Amino acid sequence: MDAVRVALLREVLAGTEWLGATRRFAGSLRGSVVSHGGGLLLVGTPEYEPWHLTAHLVDEAAWSGTPELAPTLVRHDARASDPAHLAVGPGRLTAVRRGETLLVVSPDGPGAPLLERVHDARRAGATVLALGPGEGELVAMAHESLAVPEGSELDLDTVQHLVSAAAGDNSLPAPRGRRRFRDRLARLADQLTAPPPTPW
Repeated sequence: MDAVRVALLREVLAGTEWLGATRRFAGSLRGSVVSHGGGLLLVGTPEYEPWHLTAHLVDEAAWSGTPELAPTLVRHDARASDPAHLAVGPGRLTAVRRGETLLVVSPDGPGAPLLERVHDARRAGATVLALGPGEGELVAMAHESLAVPEGSELDLDTVQHLVSAAAGDNSLPAPRGRRRFRDRLARLADQLTAPPPTPW
């Protein structure tokens, strides 16, 4: 999906909860990697590898001048003979360090082996973000999640396009890091006085 299609999609979704939700999630993603200087790991499940999101984040990193957004794709069936950018296997998750960000993309929720690795990564100090069904152990473990339940108006692939485009948007404020008390209070006031979401 190119920039023109993303812009048209945003226009169609104006006034829905999706635009705000994807921008908030993208802001958390960008804020985490920028404030910590990068170290973005992107992992799916053995059945679903987020190739498109990886490619779009690489593009957005280049276009926005934010190299920290370029992720390392962690693949479940990576082989040593694969090209270097495709040869990173799940063992990389055991080497996660404090300050790195781990984005887990899963249409159905990850299985127990991946959940265990994500738990270990969080315990090691990684920021964990989840994009998927919106319930289960991964959501409880994640610092931030964006729910895309089955049967939603948008599918997971479309939401990934919106998230990657928003992450590369240079007008996005970084939500992490130290803010003054007055800024936090103003943000809280905005949230409390915002109109209720439009019913589907």
